[in-house]
Amino acid sequence: MRRVGVLVFPGSNCEHDVVRALGELDTPAELVWHSATDLSAYDGLVLPGGFAHGDYLRPGALARFSPVMASVADAAASGVPVLGICNGFQVLTEAGLLPGALQQNAGLTFISEPTALRVASTRSVLTRTTPVGTRLVIPINHFSGAYTCDDATYDELVAQDRIVLRYEDNPNGSRGDIAGIANAAGNVVGLMPHPERAMSTLLGSADGRELLASFVGSGVLVG
Repeated sequence: MRRVGVLVFPGSNCEHDVVRALGELDTPAELVWHSATDLSAYDGLVLPGGFAHGDYLRPGALARFSPVMASVADAAASGVPVLGICNGFQVLTEAGLLPGALQQNAGLTFISEPTALRVASTRSVLTRTTPVGTRLVIPINHFSGAYTCDDATYDELVAQDRIVLRYEDNPNGSRGDIAGIANAAGNVVGLMPHPERAMSTLLGSADGRELLASFVGSGVLVG
């Protein structure tokens, strides 16, 4: 990718981590305020973690109405890679760009810890270069991170190979141990773990590099 736009909503707090992580992969990234309506300058988009609009109503519910989201939807429809991390994943589900929803963790506890994942599919811009079954250690940091959906949606995700990451030891009650999913085209991905916080073994894990390197190395998939 030549340039990635990192969206910023009021309450986002992981945007600079994402910019730094992408910079380590020699990919220029720029912060994009949520009132922007033209995203044509970017080859990829990231919705970072945080507490968009203070998580009022529910996480991501207000952010999905930000002016930028119409442009995100257009970009996604044209095949531009879009990645939602933690709160960004919540925004993508609220906006209808990914199915299902994120609800409060089992036990109603905030969780912040390294978490083991398994790659469940390579049919996404995030996991296309990592073999199925690969074990990754990526930190999580959320209160509302349990993925949920109805039976028909879950069956569709399984049938279309759209569950891209599963927890090895489910920390939050997420249905089917789901940690990340993709849209049907594979260019829109949401995950609760934070790969931008797993860029160096000095900080515990460098496994996030593998996922983000796959993302920035991808191109337009459809359209």
